[in-house]
Amino acid sequence: MPQHPALHIPDTKVVLSTASVYPASTAVAFELAAKLGYDGVEVMVWNDPVSQDVDALRRLSDAHQLPILAVHAPCLLITQRVWTTDPWTKLVRARAAAEKLGASAVVVHPPFRWQRQYAREFVAGVNRMAGETDVRFAVENMYPWRYRDREVLAYAPGWDVTEEEYRHFTIDLSHVATSRIDAFGMVERMGDRLAHVHLADGSGSGKDEHLIPGRGKQPCAELLEHLARTGFDGHVVLEVNTRRAASPAEREADLAEALAFTRLHLATPSHVR
Repeated sequence: MPQHPALHIPDTKVVLSTASVYPASTAVAFELAAKLGYDGVEVMVWNDPVSQDVDALRRLSDAHQLPILAVHAPCLLITQRVWTTDPWTKLVRARAAAEKLGASAVVVHPPFRWQRQYAREFVAGVNRMAGETDVRFAVENMYPWRYRDREVLAYAPGWDVTEEEYRHFTIDLSHVATSRIDAFGMVERMGDRLAHVHLADGSGSGKDEHLIPGRGKQPCAELLEHLARTGFDGHVVLEVNTRRAASPAEREADLAEALAFTRLHLATPSHVR
């Protein structure tokens, strides 16, 4: 978005997560990000071999002239065997990938409760690793799992990462919606440790929806305006679900809409700093 005398447009990078094109490939995400005008890419390390290969990722980045600004460590249920089964090795490799690719952040989820030893050591261990690099380890808020009227606490030390003394946080608004908590309350608790944003919407259902911003009930526009006003120095990453897109053209339109929404609401009146 070009500068205008009446607008203050921050330097915040608007980034596309490769997860936003799932089940399409990492390469497709780079193609769309470049075509639509995103500022960079966050690589979700998952079962796509390209997402696990630093040299292949660098070739994609060079080919599309698009920087890799963040790496999402493989900490999903479907990635339990990606880069070994040892969770600490996964984080070491994610940090090494970020350093080699010039990314400024590694996104990591808190452990699952059944990863007992990892969970006991996680807070101290991730903070120790963060002290060994300039890459920010931004721990992401999660949510309680729900089945009918039952709630299962699947993460340890917990899904609300603000209850722990992490150096940096990622806020994910789809996860906020699933948690049924107040987004700005979480932002306030994160304070100046908020380093990374996963922008997506949610309706407040029991599902982690990752809707296009503006299609749910989360204060996506208000959060972007807040970031612009307060000098946020991290990245805003569109991590949305396009699996229901009926065609590649519809997926592209969804991602274009998400980008336009984000750029619009990052712009604020020029007298507000």
